Amino acid sequence: MEKMVPVPSRGIIPERDVNSSPILEVSHLGITFGGLVAVDDFNIVIGKTEIAGLIGPNGAGKTTVFNLLTKVYQQTKGAILLDGLDTKGMNTVQVNQTGIARTFQNIRLFSSLSVEDNVKIGLHNQYKYDTLSGILRLPNYWKAEKQSKEKARELLSIFNMEHMAKYKAGSLPYGAQRRLEIVRALATNPKLLLLDEPAAGMNPRETEELMENIRKIRDTFQIAVLLIEHDMSLVMGICEGIAVLNYGKIIAKGTPEEIQSNPEVIEAYLGKQKED
Repeated sequence: MEKMVPVPSRGIIPERDVNSSPILEVSHLGITFGGLVAVDDFNIVIGKTEIAGLIGPNGAGKTTVFNLLTKVYQQTKGAILLDGLDTKGMNTVQVNQTGIARTFQNIRLFSSLSVEDNVKIGLHNQYKYDTLSGILRLPNYWKAEKQSKEKARELLSIFNMEHMAKYKAGSLPYGAQRRLEIVRALATNPKLLLLDEPAAGMNPRETEELMENIRKIRDTFQIAVLLIEHDMSLVMGICEGIAVLNYGKIIAKGTPEEIQSNPEVIEAYLGKQKED
């Protein structure tokens, strides 16, 4: 595992990323729903090619943080800088085009479309043709279609899924649907990939493969990954930096070793132990 080093903005990033600006800098982020504070003073820094984890008990606010990063919700306070760019005021489409892609706890595929078409939907901003070319099937249309098909197959090959290209997405086994959702997110050409419980419903063998594939994605595309996950074997096995959220606040940040031995983290997961 890469050595983690401190950076000026009160975070740690992998040593290999110290000469690059962090891909994500979040400072004093918060959101209030009515009188309820869902996330309060959330701060995190993620290196250019870091695999980071966001963990915490159920209801801690982890998915709310993802919704803030992707502009499903607009923050009440604080700032989100993506590769140095302030995303305040952006909508979900704009922040995706700027470089954040995500998957969801509940799989959101176009079940009746083919595997290939699901990936091509993610590619729609990269291979364009005008309306007339599309209606009349002019050469520009066929060129863009050929390019997007080739790119979709290339992305599917990351998970050895190219042979499934013509299958209906809804007909795939659960684990394959999870992988397809990640491929579709990658098709948008992100700088930061957010994975919301990617190992949910997977067996140990599939989880092990997922770990290998997340590393492969990071190495192949040279992007950062931030994941929410309850499978601690995956989190501790793959994440370089980990933030722990409880009741909307970060209670600990550090390496897997530091997090595993942190008393506040143990208490958050297991409850306060009674003294004899």
